Amino acid sequence: MQLEIITPDRKVFEGEVSSVMVPGSKGRFQMLENHASIVSTLVNGPVKIKTTQGETSFDVKGGVVELLDNKVVILAESV
Repeated sequence: MQLEIITPDRKVFEGEVSSVMVPGSKGRFQMLENHASIVSTLVNGPVKIKTTQGETSFDVKGGVVELLDNKVVILAESV
């Protein structure tokens, strides 16, 4: 599954991941390969990603997330 984390001034991350956990406005949730399409607002908190190299975390300050056809795009206010 492809992931992009973008802020207004730069692209923070782009690459292949096996899972993404985000701080949704209604609670934390995880997205895996072949997850149903979703759009959600984000609150301040960590975005945790798993890649073949291990786990990484980015602290986002609000934003939105969209998952469509195994491509996740996170538009964060800041990271």
